[in-house]
Amino acid sequence: MDTAKDWWIYRGTGTVEEMRARLDEHRPPWREFKGELDPEYTPPTIAGPAWDETYERGSGYVPDKAEVDAVNTALYLRRPLLVTGKPGVGKSTLAHSIAADLELGPVLHWPVTSRSSLRDGLYQYDAIGRLHDANLRHLETSRGAPGRRERGRPRSSGSAIAPYLRLGPLGTALLPQERPRVLLVDEIDKSDIDLPGDLLTVFEEGSFEIPELARIAARQPKVRIGTQDDPELRVTVERGRVQCRAFPIVVLTSNGERDFPPPFLRRCIRLHVEPPSEEKLTQIVRKRLKLDETTGDDRYSDLIQEFMTRRTEGDLATDQLLNAVQLRLSGAWSGSDERTKFVETVLQRLTGPLA
Repeated sequence: MDTAKDWWIYRGTGTVEEMRARLDEHRPPWREFKGELDPEYTPPTIAGPAWDETYERGSGYVPDKAEVDAVNTALYLRRPLLVTGKPGVGKSTLAHSIAADLELGPVLHWPVTSRSSLRDGLYQYDAIGRLHDANLRHLETSRGAPGRRERGRPRSSGSAIAPYLRLGPLGTALLPQERPRVLLVDEIDKSDIDLPGDLLTVFEEGSFEIPELARIAARQPKVRIGTQDDPELRVTVERGRVQCRAFPIVVLTSNGERDFPPPFLRRCIRLHVEPPSEEKLTQIVRKRLKLDETTGDDRYSDLIQEFMTRRTEGDLATDQLLNAVQLRLSGAWSGSDERTKFVETVLQRLTGPLA
């Protein structure tokens, strides 16, 4: 990739603090949000297993110039980035790369299925669990056993409902914070036809309501509930509404299995990721497998060539190449008569002929 452009934030020049300062400085007036910070809530930091996973995956990503341009455009405009491309080209890893590069904490991941609804992303409410516990308390009381209230559990409506509510990945991303979180909405093209439209209001307003808390707001205006990061990492929700302060960095991925309505597309920055070139594949292999870039690539150059050849006849995913190189470096399938079977086993095409 060429030298970084002056206006880039992601993969830009300077320290992480300087890049984040540019992000804060260039905020469109129509994308300013006024969520009030909760002084008792501390978002996850760049430490711990969740962050290690994000950093490990994101630091090995090799973006090209078009990808960096698109990411930074989305950052400046505070708009979701809709990333399309064939399976296995690294669409999901791009979200981890943004989080790792700007040190924004662990990626919040929402894997979408055909059954996913907007509420699944915003919050979960375990109504059945609450009913079960209520029945159990009633049974204990009727038997004269010490109920939960007697063991110190408060009876107020907010305290009673709080253990059964937890913010989802989208809801956690929309919490009012000084620093934006990275949210990966994976395979949105697999969703119900209504989900992209349902997301429009949330993306425009940067807020949402939890009806279960709004109904008790007069009696209990503030309730502390769990987050996607940790059910025990509680945050205050006031009057049932969550309003962001720094709009999250939203990366939506699509394998192109469906079209999206124009109003949804209008609110996104779109990026199509092409299958990586031979040069880019070499960089990916070196970075992901932590190989010395000063040495030759004789140990795996033939596998990259084989990957490129087989890809012309059917889709292959980059992680299949990484698997092949890892096996080669581990000494597996090392027999001279095993090469053909090795390639057919590890580099099986996702489409087209299997052989």
